[in-house]
Amino acid sequence: MRLNGVLFFPVTPFGADGDVAEEVLAKHVGRGVEAGAGGVFTACGTGEFHALSLDEYARVVSVTTTTAAGRVPVFAGAGGALPFAQACAEAAAANGADGLLLLPPYLVGAPADGLVRYVREVAATTDLPIIVYHRGNARFTPAAAAELADMPSVIGIKDGFGDLDLLQRIILTVRRTTSREFTFFNGLPTAEMTVPAYRGLGVTLYSSAVFCFAPEVALAFNKAVTGGDDELVQRLLTDFYLPLVELRDLVPGYAVGLVKAGVRLRGLDVGGVRAPLTDPTPEHLARLERLITAGTEIAGC
Repeated sequence: MRLNGVLFFPVTPFGADGDVAEEVLAKHVGRGVEAGAGGVFTACGTGEFHALSLDEYARVVSVTTTTAAGRVPVFAGAGGALPFAQACAEAAAANGADGLLLLPPYLVGAPADGLVRYVREVAATTDLPIIVYHRGNARFTPAAAAELADMPSVIGIKDGFGDLDLLQRIILTVRRTTSREFTFFNGLPTAEMTVPAYRGLGVTLYSSAVFCFAPEVALAFNKAVTGGDDELVQRLLTDFYLPLVELRDLVPGYAVGLVKAGVRLRGLDVGGVRAPLTDPTPEHLARLERLITAGTEIAGC
């Protein structure tokens, strides 16, 4: 199973009754796959994994895999308390997921060997391939990362720290200790901002929150960065991604709230975010709308 191109992390739509809006989710996922996503990561951070019940989670995974219909790999989030992460792993497998993105354990800080044990115990409940999210309270040392790579079902690490020195040491250690293919990808919020830096480490794969609401901009950036169009890369970074990050950083949780609002602005009613996140203010919505217009113009769409 190989991931390529821009990785799509769909939002989870909620209807007026507060329930998961399955038909809207199917439209959202379908549009992303048809636009050219290289993989779909459902019920993850952007999909408000933290706010879903196990039943809702299973339904989200089922709708996503049914809609993707084997056209691209579908990974489902899992994480939090160990029993819940294990239940998610089982539900993801039962509902057709191709793999898991294992998010950090709930709240507690833990030493690296405890984090490795957490991954090992989740992996013991499923045959699904696992990508481990290196972020938050799940901070792995190079030696711990090498232990992950030694687990047959762990196929990669998604980096959400942006500590390039640590990541370089992790990559070198893993490559020194295993000969099998092992995937690394950039999972920072608004990852495009750091794509050039990650490419310097040989990490070319990345997730794109922008793909959720402006796939044409995300794909134009990807084409420019892989094709060596440095002028377009810099224009998009300076005039679209930088102001988007500045807007995102105004309110905690906007990394999800803004993305969901962007999907609504592009004509798909995915509802708002669940507590404790908040939706953007009218002023911030207007700024986001202007940014989307600017981004599509720069991308020539």
